[in-house]
Formats: sequence, structure tokens, C-alpha cells
Amino acid sequence: MREGERLARVVLARTFEPGDESAGRWLRAYGARGTVERIAAGDETLGGVKPARLAGLRERLLAARPERDLQAATASGARFVVPGDAEWPVQLDDLGDSRPIGLWIKGQSSLRIWALRSVAVVGSRACTPYGAHMAQTLGAGLAERGWVVVSGGAFGIDGAAHRGALCEGGATVAVLACGVDHVYPAGHKQLFARIAEQGLLLSELSPGSHPTRYRFIQRNRVIAALTRGTVVVEAALRSGALVTVRRAQRLGRHIMGVPGPATSGLSAGVHQLLRGEGMLVADAADIVELVGEMGELAPERRGPVVARDLLAPLAAKVLEALPARGTATAKDIARSAQTGVDAAVGRLYELQSLGFVERHGEGWQLTRQAVNPVCAVRKEG
Repeated sequence: MREGERLARVVLARTFEPGDESAGRWLRAYGARGTVERIAAGDETLGGVKPARLAGLRERLLAARPERDLQAATASGARFVVPGDAEWPVQLDDLGDSRPIGLWIKGQSSLRIWALRSVAVVGSRACTPYGAHMAQTLGAGLAERGWVVVSGGAFGIDGAAHRGALCEGGATVAVLACGVDHVYPAGHKQLFARIAEQGLLLSELSPGSHPTRYRFIQRNRVIAALTRGTVVVEAALRSGALVTVRRAQRLGRHIMGVPGPATSGLSAGVHQLLRGEGMLVADAADIVELVGEMGELAPERRGPVVARDLLAPLAAKVLEALPARGTATAKDIARSAQTGVDAAVGRLYELQSLGFVERHGEGWQLTRQAVNPVCAVRKEG
């Protein structure tokens, strides 16, 4: 019974385009084998489609060769996973009737386990060097923290995110708009080979299937549903990456964006997202703080550590008591620091040995290091 249902889903994966809600409704009502039988018989009692469309579905179904598809998948090192299998990621069920009929998966690891701790990183194909740098940095940072990076395998931001994870020896998943045995874009042949070895390639489309614009759009819903949140890096106002974000938002996932230059058209879509429900993130720590478990917090943000930050409290008060220009006596400094003269003198000599102050007769004054501590630290470095 189970294998009959699986084989029927292989047939239906050839029959329907990804995201077709008619398929979802019929699978819910009749099961996979029942749906195949009704389409094959041209059963016009099937609701939701016109006779002409039903005839087209029947033609595609009768042309399907499930055994050939399974053989092609096996030859390329892929497997077919369906709802109810141990490897099926249950979060895909959030898609309702547009849930995938099944998934063709290439790679050794369990998609279900990996998807439990995964983040999508998406964005423009025609990205800038800044965008590519940010995507690769985010991919590497997430991998370093034990998170799986999910993207679409395209040029630009997608490829950079995948490479970042791979370079850190981490896990990454490419969700394709073609068969897992078909390389698109062709320039990513080596990248896909690495992902298949170190990560996972997956697709709803049967082996040998080619990408179309519609399939790219529908692929995005799988990326959104599979992951805990979606980060967009560089996206114009009409970017396909924003489709993934909108899907993620409707599914109740976290939506995040990396800001770019205010004048960049490639970041206009991201900035629009950040003015609404999107959360601004600058690095992997920010992302993990949003999507991670309780206690996975980003480190406190602060500027560069300078030498005066390391001073003892009283020494710091004495240093603050010196005027920005000119000299002051130990008595005046002690008064401003609200301490005794002897204590102030002791701290002043400490500060002199550290290069913060200089003595001139009865007076004390700040050195250049104390006046401009950041420049001084950079110079020393």
C-alpha cells in the first residue's frame, strides 16, 4: 500500500506543476492512487478544474514513466521523499494544499533533521560586491554557529551564501527550480557538486526537468516554509527574493533584511521591508538571536576598546578631571575628581607612566593619546 502511494506520487510529480492547490485538495480527498485513477479516467466530478485542464492533466499523467524517473534519480544519487516518510520536514505541511507532492533529494544527510535548525539567505542575482560579501559572511557565520544555510542555488546572493557555509565546513541546502540531476545555472556545476557532497540538493521537479519563471517563483515557497526565518540581502523593489520573504511572513516565520546604501536601487526592496515588519540584521549573531532557542543571544554591541577603558575607576575619574586644553594643578584635579590630593597625585603618576598625562612644573596636562584615544590605539596597532 505504502509503495503504491509513493509510486503514484512520482506520477503526480510529473503531472502537476509545483504549488498546484488542485493537487493538494485531491490528494487530501482521494489519496495519491485515487487521484491518479480519477485523472486517468477523466473523472469530471473532480472539482476545481475545467474539462480542458483536466484533459491536459490526463495527457501528462499518461505520459509519465515513474520507473524511469526513479531509475534516473538513483543513477544521480537522489531519492524521492514523500509526506509520512521519516525524512519529510513536517514544517512543509504549513503550506496546506500547496505542499509539495514529494521531494527529490540528493545528498547524504537527513533533510528533516537539518531543516529543524535552518535559515534562508536570499537576494538579488545581479548583486554588488558588498551584497556578495555580506551573503558569504552571513553563510559562514551561521555555519560556524551550527545553523544550516538554505538558498536557491542561483547566481549572486544565493551562490555567495552557499559558498560561505561550505567554506566553514558547514551545512547548506540548495532548493532548485529544476531536476536535481540538471545543473542550472550551468556556471554552478562545481558548486552543486560540492553541495551534493557536503550538503543537500532538493527539488519538487522530476529528474530532467528544466526551470521556468513560474517554477522559480514556486520554489521560493519551499525555501520559506522549510526554514525558521528568511534573510534578504540586496533586493530591488520587484525582486523575486521578496516573494520568499512575503511567503515566510504569511507562514509566521521570521523575516530579516541586511541594509545597504540608501542610494542603491538593489537595496530598495530591503529598505521597504525594514520600514515594515522586517528586522534589521548585520551579522549571523543578530540572526541567531531572532531565530534561535532561548539563550542564544547576540553579543553586546560596542565600539572599539581603547586603553582608557581598562583604567581603574579612580584613575579614570582623575583623567576625566583634567581640562581638554592647558594645565591644572593637582589640587584642582583632586577637587574636580572629588578625591584627596594625595590620591589624585598617585593616580596622576600612574597615568603619566601609561602615557595619558604629562607634568609641567606644578601643572598637569593631557597627552595626545588621551585627547584622541582611538587614533592613538590605531597608531600603536
